[in-house]
Amino acid sequence: MDEPARTAPNLLDVFLAFFGAGLTAGGPSAHLADFRREFVERRGWLTDAELAQAADQAESTPGHSSTQLAIAIGLRQAGVAGGVVALAGFVLPAAAAMIALAQLAPVLFRMWGDGWTLGLKIAACAMVLQALTGMARVIAPDPVRVGLAVGAGVGAILTHGPVAQFFALAAGALFGLALLGPSSSAERATELAEGARVSARAAKIALSLAAGLFLLLPFAAWALGSPETGLAGIFFRVGALAFGGEQVLLPLLSAELDGEGWIDIDTLLAGYGAALALPGPLFAFAGFVGAAQIGATGGWLGGGLAVAAMLAPSLLLMVGGAPFWNRLQGAPRIMGALAGLQAVTVGLVAAALWDPLIMRTIVEPADWALVAAAWVFLSIARLPRWLVAVGFAVATGLFLR
Repeated sequence: MDEPARTAPNLLDVFLAFFGAGLTAGGPSAHLADFRREFVERRGWLTDAELAQAADQAESTPGHSSTQLAIAIGLRQAGVAGGVVALAGFVLPAAAAMIALAQLAPVLFRMWGDGWTLGLKIAACAMVLQALTGMARVIAPDPVRVGLAVGAGVGAILTHGPVAQFFALAAGALFGLALLGPSSSAERATELAEGARVSARAAKIALSLAAGLFLLLPFAAWALGSPETGLAGIFFRVGALAFGGEQVLLPLLSAELDGEGWIDIDTLLAGYGAALALPGPLFAFAGFVGAAQIGATGGWLGGGLAVAAMLAPSLLLMVGGAPFWNRLQGAPRIMGALAGLQAVTVGLVAAALWDPLIMRTIVEPADWALVAAAWVFLSIARLPRWLVAVGFAVATGLFLR
């Protein structure tokens, strides 16, 4: 018996569906389960095979995998406009919360002192450690990828800055191209009856825009002397190089912002801890950084600009890759390069866990015990991330203010 034809939702339906999804807590794995319940079981927008292929593309494209899965689903339902409104709906709740938190941070400092930031940084250390161990098991499972991760981590600790990270990622891609075969994503590629509703012409325009903005924004910032353009350039570059997803955000951002003097490092780390615990995508953390700047455009304007610039590469690359994804999955060397890039991110995350997180959080031996306790609450007791972050922030705020 033929399946009944599925009715394509309108743009408002897509926006409201993903706005609701953006209000739910949890990381990428939790969002995948939520998306399956919402869009496969309840709404019938996708089959399991279509969701699996969309997830493969999202995981293999630099950026936040949950956000990119939202874009991929939106593209399948309503073309490029559907991808845009899915992205906007999914990110809006978390971005608004992070920008508002940046506005409230000075008030919290006056009320609670800096004790509450220690709790957030301790929770962030434990969350990144938990994520790092999971990443290492999945994307660095063999000697080649372990070697890439270790080399990148040591290099990032010894040599700070965005240029060093760019060369580490480039080396990972080259070694992956030469030494690694198809990734797990390529091995489970599925032929689908219907793909994303994106034309080859629209895809080529999106890829051209992504490449042009990546190359030209730094020169435009220098030529114009514009803090806003400089801010957009930094966040666009971080979004474009975020192979490995949300956990590589901290090492890339801390390297880019080091020496800029736009945000205090303790404020940056406290905001990161809060972002790890809040609902929705972690890339909304860009809103906190953009809104909390010192000496450049901040507030709601700076936060909105930072979020838009951070997520623009995800949208452009997902649109650009949509019509060609089946062919890319059948190219083992390309998938090997992606596997090498992902392995390097394990080392970059490990380096960021050490510096700046641990180096700026652990001041005395008791702080190690607090990090260990937070890890136990997360990994053994399996408490929600938001509860661990809020609990430690309140505890340290009360006892250390």
